[in-house]
Amino acid sequence: MPSAAPPSLTATGTAPTTTGNAPTAVTAAERVYRHVKQAVLVDRRYEGGTLLTEGELADAVGVSRTPVREALLRLETEGLLKLYPKKGALVLPVSAQEIADVIETRLLVEEFTVRRAVPAPPGLLERLAALVEEQRRHAASGDLPALMAADRGFHAEIVRSAGNQILSRLYDQLRDRQLRMGVALLHAHPERVERTLAEHTEILDALRAGDAETAAAAVRAHVGRVEALVRKAGR
Repeated sequence: MPSAAPPSLTATGTAPTTTGNAPTAVTAAERVYRHVKQAVLVDRRYEGGTLLTEGELADAVGVSRTPVREALLRLETEGLLKLYPKKGALVLPVSAQEIADVIETRLLVEEFTVRRAVPAPPGLLERLAALVEEQRRHAASGDLPALMAADRGFHAEIVRSAGNQILSRLYDQLRDRQLRMGVALLHAHPERVERTLAEHTEILDALRAGDAETAAAAVRAHVGRVEALVRKAGR
């Protein structure tokens, strides 16, 4: 999904945007940060192993090098890049250890929270059904990044339903890594889209039936299949 052209800067070095009816300002560093994250996580224009230079990014976004340095430092703390003084920033590939860590954390959190979701309140079931339909629409249009966002939203709704704020925050910290792995997986295995929809439907049906054990088993099988394919794609 192509990223939008950067908006023009104001005299203060910020880009005007709007949130609802209230105008806000996005700093130049924030624009660089969003540009790089979009290119790494969603568009896959900056693959693992790509060396990014401050000059190239400054030209791409239309800013000076100072905000580029600020954005790169922020991205390094998030584990997406590794900075090399006077050379640039290396986009870190997804390692086998990172895959194992993310999958293990997902299983621990999602199995526990799907059990806690039973009996599921009607509002949760409605939101999950809507997210499955949203995934179907994105699958039909071929919008894989939007499909992955709705996919993650499906699981995040179940996690939030447990009412454990610490677990919710922990799960949210996996968002970028899940998105990056998921988009790469669907590009490598497009047939996985229909299977994912079927597996989400199985989880939803088990929640509707009030069957905690079947729901947990469906989550375990779903995440296990994802793990196997992500590992295969990373070889």
